[in-house]
Amino acid sequence: MSALIEPQQIAHESEIIWLEPIEELDYVRQSLDRLQSRRGRPPYHRDGRMVGYATLSSTAKASRVSGTFLRRVFWLLPHDRDQQPAGSYASSSPSEAIDPRTLAPGVTGHKTQRSAGPPSPAMRELGITLPEH
Repeated sequence: MSALIEPQQIAHESEIIWLEPIEELDYVRQSLDRLQSRRGRPPYHRDGRMVGYATLSSTAKASRVSGTFLRRVFWLLPHDRDQQPAGSYASSSPSEAIDPRTLAPGVTGHKTQRSAGPPSPAMRELGITLPEH
């Protein structure tokens, strides 16, 4: 989950590869996956679809125990807002979701008004807003 990704875990990222345009996506889910290589398209074993992934620089070290590398993968499930605008996430987003426009190599990204959906009545009453991007 994005809330659990620490900057030092992604410090060796060199590039984020998008498999589809992100301009139309309000949010993407991100996770850290243990992968066999630093580069290349990783295998994908979740429901839904992979929309992007990070590659690592040659300075990234493999785990001494497993020989794998931690790399970010960006994905969406069939019930996410891009496929079901009036569905479960019409006015919210999953905990691991972030606005893809806030991502860069080595940057965890964050939720924005766009990725989280419209402000709740409580947020409006308190005058709380999330960043636009």
